[in-house]
Amino acid sequence: MNSPAGIAVLCRGVTKEFGTGEAKVQALRGIDVDILYGQMTLLVGPSGCGKTTLISIIAGLLDPTAGEVSLLGQNRRNLSGSRLVRFRAENVGFVFQQYNLLPSLTAVENAAVPLLIRGVRRSEAIERAMVLMIEVGLRDRAFALPAQLSGGQQQRVAIARALVNEPRLLVCDEPTAALDAQAGRTVMNLIKRVTVRGDRAVIVVTHDNRVFDLGDRIIAMADGLVETTAEASNQSGVH
Repeated sequence: MNSPAGIAVLCRGVTKEFGTGEAKVQALRGIDVDILYGQMTLLVGPSGCGKTTLISIIAGLLDPTAGEVSLLGQNRRNLSGSRLVRFRAENVGFVFQQYNLLPSLTAVENAAVPLLIRGVRRSEAIERAMVLMIEVGLRDRAFALPAQLSGGQQQRVAIARALVNEPRLLVCDEPTAALDAQAGRTVMNLIKRVTVRGDRAVIVVTHDNRVFDLGDRIIAMADGLVETTAEASNQSGVH
């Protein structure tokens, strides 16, 4: 299954089960979703509804129990093992609620880590990461350690780290959960400004209804199913 033009991620009939027998839990119960290039798609819904499971399948961290997933024009069934790891490293960026910065590295060094892992020369990796430090407004804090940064600044470093490989898909899991309202909107505006381009797609899992207006589309989930899909300007019924 390949995606039509303009669709970065296409899911059809996706299910996911955990456990066996009486302990079996059906986290996803038949998901149909399209994620479009050039948009920030918000994935919302109550805790336990399957949002994180869905993005983990989309990003290749989990395999679906059943159904079809097309990711950036590639059928997920054709991606496995080392091929999947390489594809994910080259095409998918992650921003998590926990920043996961290495405490002994400076901000710019943390942002450069994905390049260093790929074997890019240190000087080139730092140079490329510095471009993103400037992009996310941290030129003056690039050589500070994580402990010397605020929560919002650490989240900006995490965003720079996610973007340093120029991924075509950015996946963010509750990026504003640890931030106050102002810092949360700043981070979401930053994600949108630096990532929403015609050749990229962004998925943001969030409970934070204070930032719903910053998305382009909102997909609401409940009990392992998609409940509604709406343009961000038409948010009636989305909670």
